[in-house]
Amino acid sequence: MRYDGGMLYVYTGTDREKSRAAMNAAVEKSGLKIVRITDAHSLDDVRAGLQGAGMFGEQWAVVLDGVLCNDDLSRTVLGMMPVMKSSPDEFFILEEKMDAVTKKTVGKYAEKIEVFDLPGGKKKDSGIFVLADALKRGDKKTLWVEYQRALARGDVPEAIHGVLFWGAKDMFLKSRPTERGRASRLIASLAELPHEARRRGCDLEYALERYVLGINKA
Repeated sequence: MRYDGGMLYVYTGTDREKSRAAMNAAVEKSGLKIVRITDAHSLDDVRAGLQGAGMFGEQWAVVLDGVLCNDDLSRTVLGMMPVMKSSPDEFFILEEKMDAVTKKTVGKYAEKIEVFDLPGGKKKDSGIFVLADALKRGDKKTLWVEYQRALARGDVPEAIHGVLFWGAKDMFLKSRPTERGRASRLIASLAELPHEARRRGCDLEYALERYVLGINKA
């Protein structure tokens, strides 16, 4: 199958499950090899992914999951959109919310933007996002069960890691200053997890499994 390349597809809105499901379906339909980047990755990881993930003429589907909520990563992604436009790769952005400036910039380069909002401002925390709630509570049993369910549904480890990282950051932002110690430790450990897995030559799935089993309320 031939691809023209340089296409950017954006999935956004408050219904996180529907937007993620729609993006995953589009990525799978592309038939391309996948590179997933979350806001737990470094600037170097982001630059490498945007400058061309494929080698030897290969085309890739580059998934940017939640990176626009990180100021440093967002500036890099937005600044490199002309490069993305001329790239042979396909790009998929998943972001719940975007500010006006980000929306305007993304809109100039996006081939398609799909918005999935919950009706009436309702919030829904089910499916993969139950993982984030269990992490916040330090509920190891629920976290383990939901992790296994997420894998059984076909959620990729990179997406699961991204949700856990989002949950830790959300916990930090919503907690009192005196209660932020645990959230800070979770953020730091989750940010390091993919790099540690690579150093050990371990699949992220198994690194996450060990991480989940080691979670506590401290």
